[in-house]
Amino acid sequence: MTDFESRSLAELHKLAAENDIKGFRLMRKEELAEKLESVTGGGSGSNGPEKGADDSKGGSSPSRRRRGRGVRDRGARSRREGSGDDRDDRDDRDDRDRGEKGGDEHPGGELSEATGVLEVQPRGSGLVRGEGLPDAGVYVSPAQIRRCELRSGDEISGPVRPARRGERRPSLVRIETVNGEPPQDERGPAFEGLTAIAPHRRIPLGAEGDEALARAVDLVTPLAFGQRVLIEATPRSGRTSVLRSLARSIAAGSEDGPEVTVLLVDERPEEVTAWSREVSDVAIEAAAADLGAQEQVRIAERALAKVRRQAETGKDVVLIVDSLTRLGTAYGDPGSIKPFFGTGRELEEDDAGSVTVIATVLRGSPTDQAVLDAVRTTENSTVRLDESLAAAGVTPAFDVSSCAISGQEAILSESDVDALRRLRTELAEMDRAAAAARLAELISGSESNKELLGKL
Repeated sequence: MTDFESRSLAELHKLAAENDIKGFRLMRKEELAEKLESVTGGGSGSNGPEKGADDSKGGSSPSRRRRGRGVRDRGARSRREGSGDDRDDRDDRDDRDRGEKGGDEHPGGELSEATGVLEVQPRGSGLVRGEGLPDAGVYVSPAQIRRCELRSGDEISGPVRPARRGERRPSLVRIETVNGEPPQDERGPAFEGLTAIAPHRRIPLGAEGDEALARAVDLVTPLAFGQRVLIEATPRSGRTSVLRSLARSIAAGSEDGPEVTVLLVDERPEEVTAWSREVSDVAIEAAAADLGAQEQVRIAERALAKVRRQAETGKDVVLIVDSLTRLGTAYGDPGSIKPFFGTGRELEEDDAGSVTVIATVLRGSPTDQAVLDAVRTTENSTVRLDESLAAAGVTPAFDVSSCAISGQEAILSESDVDALRRLRTELAEMDRAAAAARLAELISGSESNKELLGKL
């Protein structure tokens, strides 16, 4: 082994800069060692090429002049190339090459296993973030992303090496699983390329007798895979209780039921804790109120990408968003929330699943109205909560006359459609408070909605 080969990569980079070697950061360690040996004539390189006659006269040596210019050049390049993520891309190029070949050395600590959700960066590299991983994420090389055809939102796992000196993040050595499976040679079409069709499969609810609020939603606007359910609410109208009831009931609907993800935007930290404790069988993605708007948007976009990848692999996914209004505020543009609500769809392909979006929008201010207008007419069903009914202690506090659904004939049997029409006709003849009280009475007097409809 030569003297150069025994040195660390950081030392070789320093020597390469001193000896004015162009493009040294793009070279693998072995190539860089060979280059240094040829430039220095096999010397250690610690002091650069041999000193010339000028040194004996006290002048600056060529190596010193090259070193100063190299430092200035690197500083200028850093300023020109800008962002921290760009610097990470440059710093990790050599690490990336070794990681893709299985890794020939891992200085700085033992390998550890990591699992998280991938965020593909604009320059083609990626970051894996997840529970137990560093806040800065785990670096994934562009070549790994290309080879495995990775997409933002993929859940990937594999061994990780610690960050080396000068690196901000640990790096993924290799990819062992993608969305729970070994990497495939070819991936199917992306979510956007799959065929959306009308919802037609009913979502089963679990523990119906104990979840009156979820039953109320399913009764006035029957739930189906691939729907876009818009819940209009004002503060203190009971929307959080309705969403938690829906999340619990859908998650308990069947053993092979849908994956449920709850996206909380600008929510108080204590409410995030309450969600995690009261609804333990679902995934909570929290863009909490103590985060900046940019970080809230990043968390929301990561959650959206993940549910799309899940649907691509054949899973039925339910995404509960509270709220689209606060998400629009984080973006600074009401129209930016359209992809979140519009993602809801049933997919036609045999090996694809569905995404059901249940999202709240707030009412009361011009900003709230702008968000509501951005998604209005794209919903399959609408549930409206009434704060005056909630204040009066009526549960569920639904404005029943304003609740609506399209395409129920594809979801329900003919007898159930007829029964629901009779129920709506009865409730439409009452004022809001009486109609909500009657709905609550019918639900409390039956064990399930199937039993209730059978009696009408």
